[in-house]
Formats: sequence, C-alpha cells, structure tokens
Amino acid sequence: MTSPRSGILAAGNFIVDYVKIVDHYPQQDMLASILGESQANGGGPYNVLKDLAAMQAGFPLAACGLVGDDSNGHWIRSDCEAHGINTAQLHSTTQRSTSYTDAMTVQSTGRRTFFHQRGANALFDATHCDCSQTNAKILHLGYLMLLDHMDSFAPDGRTHASHLLAQAQQAGLETSVDMVSTENPQFREIALSALPYTDHLIINEIEASRVLTRTVPADDFPGLLAAAQEILQLGVKQSVTIHVEHGAAACTRSGGTHIQPSLNLPVGYSQGATGAGDAFAAGLLYGLHECLPLPDRLRLAVCTAAASLSHPTPSGGMKPVAECLALAGHFEFRF
Repeated sequence: MTSPRSGILAAGNFIVDYVKIVDHYPQQDMLASILGESQANGGGPYNVLKDLAAMQAGFPLAACGLVGDDSNGHWIRSDCEAHGINTAQLHSTTQRSTSYTDAMTVQSTGRRTFFHQRGANALFDATHCDCSQTNAKILHLGYLMLLDHMDSFAPDGRTHASHLLAQAQQAGLETSVDMVSTENPQFREIALSALPYTDHLIINEIEASRVLTRTVPADDFPGLLAAAQEILQLGVKQSVTIHVEHGAAACTRSGGTHIQPSLNLPVGYSQGATGAGDAFAAGLLYGLHECLPLPDRLRLAVCTAAASLSHPTPSGGMKPVAECLALAGHFEFRF
C-alpha cells in the first residue's frame, strides 16, 4: 500500500534578492539615498519554501529549480538545506549565473520596485523536475511570465510549463500556479495554456487583469470575486484566489466562494512589501495541504502576508502558524 502524499515541491524561480531601503523613489536621472540593505531569498518557490519552513509547517519541503554554479547558487543551496528544504532537484549550470533581483523599497511607504537579472532561471525546463521522484502532495510552480523557456511554446502549441503541470497531475500531485506582474505581450496566451493543468491559481489583481484583458479593480471585492469565477471557467481545476493589498477573493469548482479582508495594520508596521504575495501563497498552500476550509485558509493567508510585512526581506518576518494567526487578535480586519 502506498503512503499518502505529503509535502510541497516548489519549482521555478530561485533568486537572490538584494533588498535596498531607499528614502524615496527618484525620477530618472535623479538620486536617492540607500538607507539599508540586505541579501535574502527571492522568487516565488524559494520564498514560499522559506516561509513554510518559518511557519514550522510540519510536512516535507523540497526545491526544484536551476541556479548558477557560482557563489549565489551555492548560497541558495546552503540556505535551503539550513532550513530543512530538500535540494535533490535544485540543479546547477555553468551556462548562466544565478538569477538576482535588486528590490528597491521606499522606507515611508513600503512600496517596492524590482530590477531583475533572469540568469539561470531562463533555462529552467520541465526536464529539471522529476515528478516520479517525489511523494509531495502539491507542486507549486512560479512564476509564469518569468521563466523564459517554460513560458515558450512547444511544437504542439502548448507552453513547456503546461507540460510540466500535466506531468505533475499524471504523477498524482495537485498543482498550484503563481504568476508575476509584467507586460509580457503573450501574457494571456501563456496563462491560458497552463490553466487547464492548474488545480489552484494564486494571483493578484494585476495578473488577473492581464489574463482577462480588462481592468480588475483592487478595491472592488464583488468584482474580484466575479473575476476569479471568470478565470475558473477558463479551465482551472479546483480554485482561483485573487489577492490584493486589502484582502482576497476566492472561488472553488464546487461552488464555494469567500471574501477575506486583510488586517488593518498601523502606520509604520510595514517594513517592506517584498515577498508579501508569496507569503500569502504560503499561507494558502499550507491550508490546502492541511485540507482547511476555504475561509480558514484565506484567513491564514492574510495573516502570513501581514507577518511578512514586518520585515524588509521576503521571509524575515514569518512566524509559526499559531503566531501568524494571533495577529488577527492584535489587529482588526479592514471590514
């Protein structure tokens, strides 16, 4: 008898983030002062794994990606191993350097701007992920629109990402997908190729707008829910969640819906929003893995996002699950 599946295999972008706190965001040709800087994990899969480790998830965590055979690549591998993240499917290449991002965060607002070097992530391919060699329950793939080869189309007209997702489903894993907010001219086509092989889609309102080719307003929760339901009908198997600064809206294939406001955090609480969306995804994935009801997993997701905001790096503010949920006792929800 086979043992039940357990754990999360996170595949895709593994990035070193150089987080810089600046006094303001300058106009072109002008100067801003860097007030502080740090090196941290970056990229959806890496951030989610680090968050889940800090949440003391209690189930196996594994990385699948491609880094350079360089100091940054070695740093990522050592960091994962130090946090109990299996690196058997984290591959190295001499063809490209490890991907990195300069994340510029304005001190007074927490708003951030990214300057990204694609590096080895551009070469990441479905062949780097062997779904037959994992007992994970969920494959989390991110970010679509930031994995050059995976976003490209195979001869059959489907993206390479869609083929990986299909392989994962055939191997018995549930699939989760995240995207990145970008102006990719093929955004909708890349998304539509992956959605039929996606069990759970976790995106923000910008990405939802790109998928639907219309504006999805961040401050209209009924509109967010309607957008989630519209995207569900594009082929997503189980659930669609759209998160915004003020909360999230989600729907399921079985007809469930829920709107969850975020925590009303005091001025000065946020030390930077870098990684907040991935922290939200980590909370949601924890809830999916543990089979929590839709309202409970959304509640946890907004709490893990709030925990992330307390530190300028993506995962430095993350806490064990109970401590994240306790934030709801310290701060009120927005409505």
